[in-house]
Amino acid sequence: MAEAVFHPPRRKRRVFESYEGPFPVDVGGKDFRMCQAEIINNNVIVKNPEDIEQLYNKGYFGKGILSRSRPVFSISDPLLVAKWQGVNTNMPIITSQKYQRRVQWARSVLQEQGLDDCSVTQILENYTKPLELTEGGAEQTVNNRMGPHRENAELSRQPSADAGSAGALSAEDQNGGSRKACLEGDAGMGPVCGSKEQEQGDSRGLEEGSCQKGGAPVLCGCEGKQSPEQRAGQGGEAKENAPEYVLVQEEEEEEESLCPEDDSACLQGNLVKKEKLVCRKNPFRIFEYLQLSLEEAFFLVYALGCLSIYYGESQCPVCALQEPLTIVQLWEVFSEVKPDFKTTYMAYHYFRSRGWVPKVGLKYGTDLLLYRKGPPFYHASYSVLAELVDDDFQGSLRRPLSWMSLSGLNRTTANASKELMLCYLIKPSDMTAEEMSSPECMKRIKVQELIVSRWVSSRERSEQDEA
Repeated sequence: MAEAVFHPPRRKRRVFESYEGPFPVDVGGKDFRMCQAEIINNNVIVKNPEDIEQLYNKGYFGKGILSRSRPVFSISDPLLVAKWQGVNTNMPIITSQKYQRRVQWARSVLQEQGLDDCSVTQILENYTKPLELTEGGAEQTVNNRMGPHRENAELSRQPSADAGSAGALSAEDQNGGSRKACLEGDAGMGPVCGSKEQEQGDSRGLEEGSCQKGGAPVLCGCEGKQSPEQRAGQGGEAKENAPEYVLVQEEEEEEESLCPEDDSACLQGNLVKKEKLVCRKNPFRIFEYLQLSLEEAFFLVYALGCLSIYYGESQCPVCALQEPLTIVQLWEVFSEVKPDFKTTYMAYHYFRSRGWVPKVGLKYGTDLLLYRKGPPFYHASYSVLAELVDDDFQGSLRRPLSWMSLSGLNRTTANASKELMLCYLIKPSDMTAEEMSSPECMKRIKVQELIVSRWVSSRERSEQDEA
């Protein structure tokens, strides 16, 4: 067996961000932050924007559910943002077609609730009417008309509008409050109106410390047991339930000519349609969350101790967030969700401790992809297959490879400018199943790496001739 040759990682040509740190843990302990995540449909989801920024920026854990990697999803159209760069606002700018598409989504969701077409139309008209956000937070049905690249163009909107203070509902919006809550769905849970989270949000607005059971608020006495972290999480949910305001680019109708007939320049100017930005409420909100792989989530809990994971499927969110799952419980739950979790996590833990940034390698048919520093800086160097064997390299392999399948996998990896690595996790022959039921078993596990490379006979002869 030949000795493997180490090839340095390939750095990306364009890097648009700076490197902050390998782990979301401060050495001095001053800026330490305990993040929270929920298990939803066997997936680990982080919803708090501050936790998302902390976990991804420091260690590149997880990926955005609506983005390619970094959770930076925005409904803004980049072309429109560049076109209206003179407008001083932080609201998203979208086209009229995209806005109407969201209106149709909201219409279909309301129709699924059994509302008649007349009621649905009335609700959407009241909710999506043009408005203006003033300093005091009052809403007026006035169009904001601005021209592109207009000098000193500003839209009056205070930062408090994001928290809902500038988005106080008018009298028409308050009629049928439960129906209006359906217009802003939670993308992480799917576009379903009248969901448990929304019903619980409405019940909390009526009476503190109540849980939603059977459609009626019932006292459960769990309000006094909340920790500061849980109350902060509820504040994030209230912010999500606040209206989202967008700027919609719309076209005005052609104006009648008031110029003399012989003035051709004036006639030519009147034929051009004027564009305007109209402030409206977004009828169908989409939230960007951070999805962690099971290996990443367990590493943050077990190795770094900076993440707490809760069950997020209970009817009462306060009761669901009482106690986080312990390390042993997570080890058992993740092993049930993913039968080979123990093997893949051992490999993940090993490479993380060696300074690599492992990511899911499903795209290339492997278990892990190894990055130096992170995906924004370098291309992946290795595609890793993890196998758990005994001292004699015997065991029930997860992926028995034939020469044909191994050759195809190696060719796929080489075409992507990576190297194929086989990671053998060697456990003692006397290790019992009871020991494997706890992550403490990793103390007795040994690791051996094997890099698979394709032998080219012509290249070998040319190197011998040169020597």
